[in-house]
Amino acid sequence: MTQAEFLPLPATTGSTATVLPPEVAPPAPMTTPAANVAAATEIVPLADATLLLHGAQLQVPTYDRSALTPAVVHFSVGGFHRAHQLLYFDELAERRISTDWGVVGVGLRSRTMKDALAPQDHLYTVVERSPDGERARVVGVMVDYHFAPDDPAAVLDLLTDERTRMVSLTITDSGYRLDPCTGLFDADDPDIRWDVREPSRPRTVFGFIVEALDRRRRAGLPPFSVVSCDNMHRNGDAARTAVVGFARLRDEVLGRWIADRVAFPSSMVDRITPHTTPEERDVVAQRYGVADRWPVITEPFSQWVIEDTFCDGRPPLDEVGVRFVADVGRYELMKTRLLNASHCALGYLGSLAGHASLDQVMADPVFAGYVARLMDVEVTPLLPPPDGIDLADYKRSLLQRFANPAIADGLPRLCRRGSTKLPHHLLPSLRQALAEDRPHALLTLAVAGWVRYLQGTDDAGRPLPLEDVLGDRLRALAREGGADPRPLLGETSVFGDLGSVPGFAEELEEALVALERDGARVTVALRSLLPTALPR
Repeated sequence: MTQAEFLPLPATTGSTATVLPPEVAPPAPMTTPAANVAAATEIVPLADATLLLHGAQLQVPTYDRSALTPAVVHFSVGGFHRAHQLLYFDELAERRISTDWGVVGVGLRSRTMKDALAPQDHLYTVVERSPDGERARVVGVMVDYHFAPDDPAAVLDLLTDERTRMVSLTITDSGYRLDPCTGLFDADDPDIRWDVREPSRPRTVFGFIVEALDRRRRAGLPPFSVVSCDNMHRNGDAARTAVVGFARLRDEVLGRWIADRVAFPSSMVDRITPHTTPEERDVVAQRYGVADRWPVITEPFSQWVIEDTFCDGRPPLDEVGVRFVADVGRYELMKTRLLNASHCALGYLGSLAGHASLDQVMADPVFAGYVARLMDVEVTPLLPPPDGIDLADYKRSLLQRFANPAIADGLPRLCRRGSTKLPHHLLPSLRQALAEDRPHALLTLAVAGWVRYLQGTDDAGRPLPLEDVLGDRLRALAREGGADPRPLLGETSVFGDLGSVPGFAEELEEALVALERDGARVTVALRSLLPTALPR
């Protein structure tokens, strides 16, 4: 594969449906199937010094990396950030639009990413895969990476540097420490209390952000914008609540200054990016001749919508496919309630039926029909359509993306952190449908799938993995109740007041009894045909 065969991001379309602005040109089709890519004759480590050697096999940066200005600091660099936001910034440099937006990564909990990226000059490989083939590129826009516990002073200096104009976050929804009932910042955390006492040696992202903003305020420097890229309702508001809430623990005046001066634009991000396995790393090495300690595998589709409220200039990301809008709310609802909620439903119900990956679930017409009906009948009528997007096209693209066998998104990834995902992605639609007396049998079945999943085994008795901060407690409650969901519905941190909605506990119990008696596949097939699932 030559550079000429790889036209770079933004990947703004699904397989057939354009869902971002038509003025953004889509990438060239992938004409090189993975099976037809000849194995490299030599595997060479990835580094600045070897980029020219890799240019014959994959696209490499053609811009001067040393000319990049480190203007963006990103907390919690994972596979999604490297497959999504960093590629847009890379395009700014690659297309000669701007070199003013280099990125520096910061890790707080694990040194693994630093150990992977530092020896290869913070370069890494992104491989986009579709049923039609694949293409690969090396991303060079990350100019440095810090593991904060090693040198918190260096991270604070970076954040205080006047060149830093944007701080972005992918810390997961639970990382914001917001009380699920009140929505207020929860200060009852040992690390938060430490950061209040020791502002020059913070442990949390909020400790770093607030201390840096305080230093900038005292130095007369403008504040940076804080951009959340996490999948949660009004993520900009969540970031504002957390940052301002922490600041007020230190100094009420500082809290007011941040509330008045710092921009917290909400954003919606979308790109399916499974975890890269060691086997995938070896395949990338053999296929492209690149020894990359942590490549990223992702799909062609990519979408980023951001509210146009920045306080120290904004990157010209609209020139590489990002959509700036006045209010991201409708785009966020579309994505979280259609894509993320469907991921939850298919992850739990598909796992119970013994499937291992999302494409396997979608190859089963029972589950493919269920999720299409869930989106069409129960979720879409609740959504205000976003400007410029055809929801029918968007849903068709979702079904195609879910079924992509080249990605084979593992169901365990979709099933992680259910106690935070369901309240943000699936339960809001269910709560609204109940309040408006709309169809909700398929949404209820998805919740029943999670409750049944928590009990620990699939329909064949095989153990199911559970990765959830509340996992032990939730599993105990699910097993205590069995087919009775009431013990679990009492967990208000997840369900809020749903347990007290007349009739809902009985409906959920009925779905659990069916799952226990008939298994997931039969129950999904029957429930998809129930009259109660039809529009009223």
